[in-house]
Amino acid sequence: MENLHKTSFQFISEPSDINFGGKVHGGVVMKWLDQTAYTCARTWAESYCVTVYVGGIRFYKPINIGEVIKIDASVIYTGNSSIHIMVEVYSRDFSVHEFEKKTHCIIIFVAVDEHGNPKKVKPWIPKTDQEKKLEEYAIRLKTLRENIHNEMKPFFNE
Repeated sequence: MENLHKTSFQFISEPSDINFGGKVHGGVVMKWLDQTAYTCARTWAESYCVTVYVGGIRFYKPINIGEVIKIDASVIYTGNSSIHIMVEVYSRDFSVHEFEKKTHCIIIFVAVDEHGNPKKVKPWIPKTDQEKKLEEYAIRLKTLRENIHNEMKPFFNE
């Protein structure tokens, strides 16, 4: 029960994941990110969660068809009802033993009750220095998102 704040998936990329350039399609990677992060958030919240934000998706390198994929998701911050998940995608060829990071992003979920109303989640308390740095990272990103939201307000109706 120690690592309820982490989820990891491994599988092989398939020919149906291909884009016109012969690599794994970015949209497929985004689906993998969401599925892994959702599993992590739902495990932490112990209830249904909805995605409220996906941001800062960074594709470092393409993923080839037939590679081993590893996706790691971790809770890095919790609010009253929100769960901030860091997700990283790695891949490797079968002939290589080391995974290489291919994608990074943050996805935020809100736990909801059976009526779709936000539901309080248990707080995530970082224990290691690395976890404390990740929580600080999440808080900085939260501030940046609020600034971006304020910049965009004149251009859309809320």
